Amino acid sequence: MDITVKTQDPNGSVTESVSAVGGLQPFLHDAVVTLCAPSLVISQESGQLSGGADGFYHGDRRALSRLTVAAEGIALAPVHGGLRGADRADFRAILRGLGEVTADPAVALRRLRRTVAGRLEEIFEVTNAGTEHVHLRLTVTAATDLATMEQVKSGQVLETVAPQVADADGVGLSWSSGDFSVQLASEPAPDALQVPAGQLSYDIDLQPGASWSVTLHCTAAYADGDQFPAPPGDQLPWRVPAVRSADRRLEWWLQQSLADLDRLRLADPQSSDPDRPDQFLAAGAPWFLTLFGRDSLWAARMLLPLGTALAAGTLRTLARRQGAVTDPATEEQPGKILHEVRRDTLQFADSLLPPVYYGTVDATSLWITLLHDAWRWGLPPRDVELLLPHAESALAWMRNQAEASSDGFLKYGAHSAHGLSNQGWKDSGDSIRHRDGRLAAAPIALCEVQAYAYEAARGGASLLRAFGRPGADYWEEWAEQLADRFRKHFWVEDESGPYPAVALDRDGRPADAVTSGFGHLLGTGLLNEEESALLAARLTGPDLDAGHGLRTLSSNSVGFNPYGYHTGSIWPHDTAIAVHGLIRAGFPDAAASLAQGLLTASTAFDARLPELFAGHGTEAGPRPAPYPASCRPQAWAAASSVLVLQAALDLHADVPAGTVTVTPGFASAYAPLTVTGLQVGGGQLDVAVTADGTVNVTAPEGLTVITP
Repeated sequence: MDITVKTQDPNGSVTESVSAVGGLQPFLHDAVVTLCAPSLVISQESGQLSGGADGFYHGDRRALSRLTVAAEGIALAPVHGGLRGADRADFRAILRGLGEVTADPAVALRRLRRTVAGRLEEIFEVTNAGTEHVHLRLTVTAATDLATMEQVKSGQVLETVAPQVADADGVGLSWSSGDFSVQLASEPAPDALQVPAGQLSYDIDLQPGASWSVTLHCTAAYADGDQFPAPPGDQLPWRVPAVRSADRRLEWWLQQSLADLDRLRLADPQSSDPDRPDQFLAAGAPWFLTLFGRDSLWAARMLLPLGTALAAGTLRTLARRQGAVTDPATEEQPGKILHEVRRDTLQFADSLLPPVYYGTVDATSLWITLLHDAWRWGLPPRDVELLLPHAESALAWMRNQAEASSDGFLKYGAHSAHGLSNQGWKDSGDSIRHRDGRLAAAPIALCEVQAYAYEAARGGASLLRAFGRPGADYWEEWAEQLADRFRKHFWVEDESGPYPAVALDRDGRPADAVTSGFGHLLGTGLLNEEESALLAARLTGPDLDAGHGLRTLSSNSVGFNPYGYHTGSIWPHDTAIAVHGLIRAGFPDAAASLAQGLLTASTAFDARLPELFAGHGTEAGPRPAPYPASCRPQAWAAASSVLVLQAALDLHADVPAGTVTVTPGFASAYAPLTVTGLQVGGGQLDVAVTADGTVNVTAPEGLTVITP
């Protein structure tokens, strides 16, 4: 079923356009999204909430599905609308013909939006800049279907819920269903309130130069509280650096990204100190505004140059929920790190995921590596030591998974009849394939998962040795044996030369599609210098490098689709990981090219890079096309800006060894570049790169700075 939206042109004629198709995921590419997790608002560029995924959401429920404004008998002509940071937006429209004595507009409507956790504030302000006295009736219409996020994402169309009067004074409306309630209040009270229609009407008289305004407050809440509440607003778990660059796009990208990340913060209600709870980043808005193991870990790792508090909170939040038993229904296993947490069971494509779901093959290794990297960046030894038992359990899970397979690789299979069919970061059902387009059959061993496991084993060994715990030698040997097996089984060849397959399938055969997964192998230690050079060359080839970032699947591959979720689209975090990996492996020129593509893409998306976008490439035009249903903002897409900055500076910390290294590889592209307020070892780190390449670093006392 098509859902249509009626729009009125300046002459008053009404047209209809399709905004969503029932049964299909709504598009978001032209939406304005404001958020303060666990709440968010999706609207049209006009500011209206009127169809598709539009709405005010709280905790994966839609509190309002409609919030529109109209002037009786007068056409509203939107002229401007957009974000003001992460949690605010404003919109302007002209009331056509009202009070006009020349061709100039006279009366304007401004709509200001502010999103707070559990609350939406909308201010409607009418200003008469003309010379005539004007009168109008302004009507706000509110409605809700109280849909779950799953229902919205699947394109379901639900009946609206009848409103009630919010209080005896008749200043607003209310709705409720089960344990979820919504209230809409008006200041001042409306001149007329039509409860069944959900309409609040205001009679407005304006002399020349006068203004009028009304403020609507919409609150939403669960009776038993939020599953993951918003943290205290003043407890930001990182320092915001001041960045000055010759390329202002870099500043803009970082500023918007950090603002979005601020509003993606959630708190763990199980924290030992409720006044200062552990914080982590929700994966993304709107579909994934909750705890995701892989996403939250990667985002925290990318933000380590800004401090270790977010990493510590993320590690502890996931450690509290680390697998303890074997449960095929949830795919929980002892030592395993979870995939995602929801309030209710979630229908995902053909999968039915339980509220706490462990179906991920890589989050456990990534948890270990984040603990290691946070230690290197200065996470206090006591905090590290308290988490080491969880690290040992995670290492044991890796070992057990490898031993359970016939070839010693970490794999995933059909553990649950209703779980995800693919359990790496490319978790769509068609993402892992052979070069001829055939899908790989499970159990599947992903190439990047083996690299994560290698890096985790090496990092785990360093932690065990440093803290006097047994097993370091074993895990170093285990890692080298894994690297040897990888070299023997994963490498294949085509007309362009050798490369590692994206995966091994059920029969141990290489799924030999060429993918962006190469970037996740670089810098992990799994590859030797010659192998790294081969992959660096591959990543900068035109079939993978689209000019705006890396395609998830080579454009030369069977099944390539620029709009394919994992079969040709571009994911900013994926490209940023490759940029960082290329720097770690010693290929700054290749890294610089990919980083420049991301920076170009960021401007096309107003510095708020989406979860993914289409992989057409620069040959199709200077601006990348959106993936219409993409989350925006997304935590690891936003955090990619910090990882690219770290890569540009070639910045590495080893606080236990007393060193910090700054050897800029491609920072000259942004020079003169000054970054003030980075964090290492609990102190401030400032870096300046002059136009001639001179590097100046101010580091905390006790750290030796290594520069070129």
